[in-house]
Amino acid sequence: MPLDFTAIDFETANSSAASACSVGLIKVRDGKVVDRAGWLIQPPLGHDHFQEWNVRIHGIQPQDVVGAAGWVDQLTDLVEFAEDDHLVAHNAGFDMGVIRAACAATFVSCPEYRYLCSLQVARRTYHLESYRLPVAAMAAGFEDFHHHDALADAEACAAIVIHAARRHGATTVDDLAALTGARVGRIGIPAAA
Repeated sequence: MPLDFTAIDFETANSSAASACSVGLIKVRDGKVVDRAGWLIQPPLGHDHFQEWNVRIHGIQPQDVVGAAGWVDQLTDLVEFAEDDHLVAHNAGFDMGVIRAACAATFVSCPEYRYLCSLQVARRTYHLESYRLPVAAMAAGFEDFHHHDALADAEACAAIVIHAARRHGATTVDDLAALTGARVGRIGIPAAA
């Protein structure tokens, strides 16, 4: 199996994990970026206020998401883009938490995915003073991107995983996880009967 995955990154309107206001997606096939998509999201009702701190970080204003699809409407597009890939995110617990929380807030089933955290991979691949996305991406040779733009962050994450896989001689996401000791997590696991 080749190195295939979808890198994902969310920006949120406030401290609620359910408040996704943008997403970036990068599709990787055989270790190469082959497609990209990103869009704004109208956060779910009750999670739709924009905190000044978040706006300062990503620059997305409340008026920017007026008319954007809400979580329920855009989830289909996200799943269609990612297909049955592993998802990869930098600090994946945050991004997987956004998917879980936004699904819970809108009463839809959380899609099932296996995922890998590029932060864990970076910590086991590079020797850096910081493993924040811009620093780890630079170690992977991916520089000068607009940090906190969801699409740019997803592309930086993809670059880290591609570079780390080459460095470790990994051919799949599962290989990379095994070689680095990173955990492959799961979301949307059906409840046991």
